[in-house]
Amino acid sequence: MSHREPTGHTSVRPLIAIPARFSATTSALRYAAEVNARALIDAVWRAGGEPATVHPADPEGADVAARLARFDGVLLPGGGDLAPHRYGAAGVHETVYDVDDLQDAFDLEVARRALDSGLPLLAICRGLQVVNVALGGTLEQDMGGPEREHRHVVHPVAIQRGTLLERATAGAKAEASCYHHQRVADLGTGLTITARAADGTAEGLELPGARGWFTAVQWHPEDTAHEDPAQQGLFDAFVAAAREHGG
Repeated sequence: MSHREPTGHTSVRPLIAIPARFSATTSALRYAAEVNARALIDAVWRAGGEPATVHPADPEGADVAARLARFDGVLLPGGGDLAPHRYGAAGVHETVYDVDDLQDAFDLEVARRALDSGLPLLAICRGLQVVNVALGGTLEQDMGGPEREHRHVVHPVAIQRGTLLERATAGAKAEASCYHHQRVADLGTGLTITARAADGTAEGLELPGARGWFTAVQWHPEDTAHEDPAQQGLFDAFVAAAREHGG
C-alpha cells in the first residue's frame, strides 16, 4: 500500500502497528488502560516510523487481516506470559503471570496474518514467543529461578552470520537487555535460531523463505537503543523494510 504525503512534503513515515498491552492501572489515568512502552515508541520514531497503538479486539469479531492492511509494518512488543494451553502444556507453572486470553488470541492472529501477508514484522520478547507458538512451537514455562532466568540483566548474545539480525545490528555480537523467565523449547515450523546467550537460550529467531522481512529477538532492544547503535539499528532496518513495503 502507499501513503501519500501532502504537497510540499518529501517523505512520509511508514505506519507501524503495535498491539496495545492491557494495564490494570496507570499513573496518568483513572482506570485500566491500553499502553505501549515509551522507549519502544521512541525507538520506532527515531527510525522514521509512525507508531500506532492498535486495540486488541477479539479476532473472531474483527477481521485482523483487514485491520492490518492499512499498515506498512507490525511490531509485536513484550508483555505478560502466554497461557500455557496455547502451546499444549498440561499444567501451569506457579511463575506464569499476567495471562490474558484476549491478548493471546489477538497477538497470535496478528503474528499469523503478518507472516501470511508478508507484512514486515519485528517481534520482541513476548512477541518472539508469540510467533514461535503461532507456528506450532512450545515454550519452557520457567527457566529455573533467579540463578537461571534473564531478568534485569544485560548480557552478550552471539548472532548468526548472514541473518537479517546480523545485518540490522551490524555485528556477530550484541549486548542484550533482557527481562524474561521463559524461553523457546521446541521451535515452530520453519523457524531457525539466529542468536543465543551463553547458556544456550535462543535469543533470536527468523523464518527463512518468509514472504516479508521478519526477525524476532528475546531481549528488549528498546531499553538501550537510545545509546547503542546496534540496538537502534534493529528498529532502523525494520522501519526501512516497512517503508519499502509501503511503496
